[in-house]
This record gives sequence, C-alpha cells and structure tokens, in this order.
Amino acid sequence: MAVQVRESLILPYLGMREILDRFPSVHVDMGAVKFVCNGAKVMRPGITCMEVFKKNEIVVVKDQAYNKALAVGIAMVDSDFATTMSTGYVIDNGHYISDKFWEASKTIQRSIFD
Repeated sequence: MAVQVRESLILPYLGMREILDRFPSVHVDMGAVKFVCNGAKVMRPGITCMEVFKKNEIVVVKDQAYNKALAVGIAMVDSDFATTMSTGYVIDNGHYISDKFWEASKTIQRSIFD
C-alpha cells in the first residue's frame, strides 16, 4: 500500500511496517515528535541517530523511545553531510501520522470492523 503525496511522489503507507523496514530511517528525540506528526520537515537538531541514505531517497522517521514510525519523507541531503550539520533541514516530510491518508485509513478500518 502506498500514498500519492504529489503527482510525482508516491510514498509507502505508515501502516505497512514490513515495507517501511526496507528503507533507511532516522530517529528523532521526543521533543520533535509533535512537530513531525504535524507535518514539519525534520531538522538536524532533532535527529538522535540515522542510517545511511542518499539525497532524494525515501527515509522513515521514527521516535527514539519506542522506535515507532511517525513519518515518511524524502532526504534533502545525504546522511554523510547531515552528520556534519548542526542546524538545517534533513528530511522533507511527505506522509505522517495524523495526515489525511492516516485519518482516512482509520475511518476505513473502523467501518470494516463495526
């Protein structure tokens, strides 16, 4: 299952954990969680660790405490460069918990099980 965020961008759906595990990820501190879940780009200061990725690759954003996928986005820089940054954007958030795709899925699941 995937979500089409823009005409030229299709991302894996957050509910598909087995698919998300195939992509590199970054972990964010708990202070960044609410911003990521509201669609904010992921900034370097909020990232606590990251796997290797290249610019323009799909990256999964997870929280550091529970390792839960919060968002899926596109890398704005290579991970090698991101490790040298102290500020700035690293991931362009495309699909996140609480977005229209996530909420629509919850509605569909409720109607199936009601």
